[in-house]
Amino acid sequence: MSSVGWAQDAEQQESQEAKVLADKVDGLELTTETEGETGQTNDAPTTAPSLPIAAPPPPAAAPPPLVANDATSEEGAVTAADLSLMRKVMRKGIVETKNNVEIYQKDPNNPLYSVKSFEALNLRPELLRGIYEMGFKLPSKIQEFSLPTLLAEPPSNLIAQSQSGTGKTAAFTLAMLSRIDPNKKCTQALVVSPTMELALQTLESVRQMGKYCTDITIRSAVKGDMLPRGQQVNEHIVIGTPGKLVDWTSKYKCLDLRSCKVFVLDEADVMIATQGHQDQSVRIHKQLPKECQMMLFSATYVDEVVNFAKAIFKDPVTFRLRREDETLKNIRQMYVECNSTEEKYEAISNIFTSLVGSAMFFCHTKHTATFLAKRLIDDGYQVGILTGDLTADERVKVLQRFRDGTERVLICTNVLARGIDVESVNLVVNYDLPQHYDSRRADTETYLHRIGRCGRFGKTGNAINIVDGIDDLRILKEVEDHFGVKVVKLDYNSVEDIEKLED
Repeated sequence: MSSVGWAQDAEQQESQEAKVLADKVDGLELTTETEGETGQTNDAPTTAPSLPIAAPPPPAAAPPPLVANDATSEEGAVTAADLSLMRKVMRKGIVETKNNVEIYQKDPNNPLYSVKSFEALNLRPELLRGIYEMGFKLPSKIQEFSLPTLLAEPPSNLIAQSQSGTGKTAAFTLAMLSRIDPNKKCTQALVVSPTMELALQTLESVRQMGKYCTDITIRSAVKGDMLPRGQQVNEHIVIGTPGKLVDWTSKYKCLDLRSCKVFVLDEADVMIATQGHQDQSVRIHKQLPKECQMMLFSATYVDEVVNFAKAIFKDPVTFRLRREDETLKNIRQMYVECNSTEEKYEAISNIFTSLVGSAMFFCHTKHTATFLAKRLIDDGYQVGILTGDLTADERVKVLQRFRDGTERVLICTNVLARGIDVESVNLVVNYDLPQHYDSRRADTETYLHRIGRCGRFGKTGNAINIVDGIDDLRILKEVEDHFGVKVVKLDYNSVEDIEKLED
């Protein structure tokens, strides 16, 4: 199999996973289910006040903890929303990519433009100041093409697909803030996110970017946000979850969308994978004026997302940022042969101490991950551990420490095997080879996703498999046969071999 074939295989597998999740939704039939809480009260409880953008958002509540499936495999029940939140936590800034943007539009005779600087967009000075203070210097690849379209007159509807960290949130935030008329005290922009955690994170991003646009107000519409009976929402920008927004627009009628100029459906692939959210999004959409600009953003481009967008968006321009073609061709695949637990530990100690970046070690069970983490910590390494029984708050703190470089080693089960990219990771170690424990055959899909955590963003990565016994050699051979590659043996006691990993 060619290197490009590997990358295509990875993309196909992730798309298939998203499709399986999307199959839970039965079309676009409307339902009357909303969140099981009231949106207004007779008395005047503690309310979510009308906040200027500079005000801090309410604290994010924790998503549900991961649940182990069985005693042998400590796999967490990671939802699409959990994974999306973890991706966002791992991002320190915009991911630099050399990938091309594919553009599809209804009218091919209508030219599309790109920009190479934020100044070229003629944004208000306060907004430019907020952009630069956040650390943005130049538009990302997806922003180069999408922002001129989003800011053009008359407004165009847009579908944008690209991986997490490429600037999707900043793109629609700039568009929203640019279209708000501060003199009109009504809701002019609405963002729908699949979970409270994602909604509040978007709220924080909008607040930061619009920090100096003090004449624009923003509020959340998530579980726990309450309004006194009879009070209307008049903030310029509202960011919330489908259930709460349906309550406020349809049941309590405290949110009027007749003046809404911008509608953003964020994390559309996650939304469609969540039971009921698709129907609720359609109900919200039906209350928007016809001239409202529609934007849909998704990390994947599966048929369910495309069909959903076509059902509610008129003549959208579509931007698609291709996945990294170098995802796996930049990875050196090796194995070390060991005869005992002590030899396995000696091998990873020799290998890791020679590398400058960060490393991810994959174990099959929580027991093994805990044992390995304790051993490394006792020997003076800065190590984080991520397993399925951690609470959401613990999980986020572990990821942040690893992202910031406080801990250079992250030991985990398959919770992070898919979809999480960290630029500094240049080593992935399969301490336990991935296998199907019912058949004892190689789990080539998990292997592909595990080693794909390194070699990202055009950099060279190293994937090392710890082989312990005849069964492991058989599994490794199955991996080689499946992908048509040769996994090279590494002598972990050879200084010369170890030094080659640093090239």
